Amino acid sequence: MLLLLGAAGCRRTPVKPAVETVSDLHSYSRPEQVRVRHVDLDLEVLFAGKTLKGAATLTLERKAGSALVLDTRDLRIEKVETSPDGRAWTTAQFQLGPANPILGAPLTVTLAGDTKQVRIHYSTSPGATALQWLEPAQTAGKTHPFLFTQSQAIHARSWIPLQDSPGVRVTYTARIRAPKPLTAVMSAESLTRDGEFSFRMEQAIPPYLIALAVGELEFRPIGQRAGVYAEKPVIERAAREFEDTEKMIQAAEKLYGPYRWGRYDILVLPPSFPFGGMENPRLTFATPTVLAGDKSLVSLVAHELAHSWSGNLVTNATWRDFWLNEGFTVYIEQRILEQVYGPRRAEMEEALARGELQRELDRLPARDQILHIDLAGRDPDDGMTEIPYLKGALFLKLIEKTAGREHFDAFLRGYFDRHSFQSITTAAFLTDLRASLPAAAERVPIDEWIEKPGLPRSAPPPPVSEAFTRVEAETTRWIRDEIPAARIAAREWSTQEWLHFLNALPKRLETQRMAELDRAFKLTGSGNAEILQTWLLMSQRNGYIAADKRLEEFLLSVGRRKYLKPLYEELVRTADGKRRAQAIYAKARPGYHPITAATIGAILK
Repeated sequence: MLLLLGAAGCRRTPVKPAVETVSDLHSYSRPEQVRVRHVDLDLEVLFAGKTLKGAATLTLERKAGSALVLDTRDLRIEKVETSPDGRAWTTAQFQLGPANPILGAPLTVTLAGDTKQVRIHYSTSPGATALQWLEPAQTAGKTHPFLFTQSQAIHARSWIPLQDSPGVRVTYTARIRAPKPLTAVMSAESLTRDGEFSFRMEQAIPPYLIALAVGELEFRPIGQRAGVYAEKPVIERAAREFEDTEKMIQAAEKLYGPYRWGRYDILVLPPSFPFGGMENPRLTFATPTVLAGDKSLVSLVAHELAHSWSGNLVTNATWRDFWLNEGFTVYIEQRILEQVYGPRRAEMEEALARGELQRELDRLPARDQILHIDLAGRDPDDGMTEIPYLKGALFLKLIEKTAGREHFDAFLRGYFDRHSFQSITTAAFLTDLRASLPAAAERVPIDEWIEKPGLPRSAPPPPVSEAFTRVEAETTRWIRDEIPAARIAAREWSTQEWLHFLNALPKRLETQRMAELDRAFKLTGSGNAEILQTWLLMSQRNGYIAADKRLEEFLLSVGRRKYLKPLYEELVRTADGKRRAQAIYAKARPGYHPITAATIGAILK
């Protein structure tokens, strides 16, 4: 076991982590009695009916009780069988309980005394919340349909009957039958031969990381361990954009230990993907909105790669502990960017994140500003704000500054080793922190950060970026009418500098001032999704109707929640805006993933 130096310089041996027994409010399962250890999937992809049909065979570890309780949502259960050895199967009694709007319905299977495996024959609903079925017109190739899954947080239960809790890690295998000429890919090692799609994940992962996509895909290697999957019209652009991925893997390994998942490939999905990226092991799912052409948005790759340590290797045990995934990941992302692209880029990214955190704190109620958030009676998707990401990362930055970077790096490397392939709680992390870095833990106001809303006074000051200082000088000159927009020295600005410029402008600008900026820099026509979304938000806030058409086009063509949610929220501030939002949503809804549709539907009520 790695020995760490405490902040006071004393050598300490961290306490070996104990296995936690944790109650997950968002799962019906009782893993302390019967725990699923392995999932074997045999599924057919039926595009015509928008369903998956087949069987899931679950291998059990039994401690007590005579029933297996699983999580489901809108699954059609046809038959359940049990077996003592995987060879002889007997039809079993089962009961599907009443459905809860958040949790779905419990599936209870009666077990015989010697039952070791349960096989469930089922099909999914066309409205399964984890599945998005795209028509050919919604894809880049325009010829064949596309399917992809998004299981986080508790959507895996809508396409697999299982114990859908991040605290129940499983290995899995799968056989997928998909129509030709489509390709199936999963978050697992591919064993595909001669068009027979089969997969194996030998490391235990939480259910939300089981992922599937089926489409007309091509592959390009971009490094010894990395490659890109995408549709043909996108593949070359994606391979160029992500060509630094191997450098990122090496940087992360230097900091936090070996990459333990074999390959790191990236699947670029159609624009309806609801998130920037999803850290499915061995196969990150990514939005095409990061393909800016200049690598300015590849922090997303650094982020999803960082999850290979924080989240995939060491996982939050419940969704209250989500910050253990995302706060650590944002912190590691910043460190990877510093290693690969230098301190200047890292400073800009960190400064932008600090501004985003403050805007999120200004927007959210106090209960949603807490890292160890109370989600009783709530959908865990409600906790997926910027707070676990950015406030969590800032908390770790404070610990780093208090302990010293060298000591904190050693702690993190040991933390990932000690808890590898485990799911842990906030309490377990704090126990480890206090044992490993006692002097630093004593000096940091932990309770303020973990259990209280707002930003504690102990927060590290925002980083000083020389590039942003120059941007601010240009911003001030233009605001004071000292120079016209056309003379702003923006020719060589990066995406990060443009975002800082737009965020530094007054919230209220006269429409003629908006028009001046637009004439000078063609912002309404920007092909950079980050810059465009920020500009469209400003345009709506300031009544700049020249951007209205572009706003509608953007809302119809992009499904990323991060972009859509603020725009719809701004639209509904006025009666006319709400009518526009409802009309646009009516057209856009068929192209949104169910997760995005639920978010926007709630805004529009």
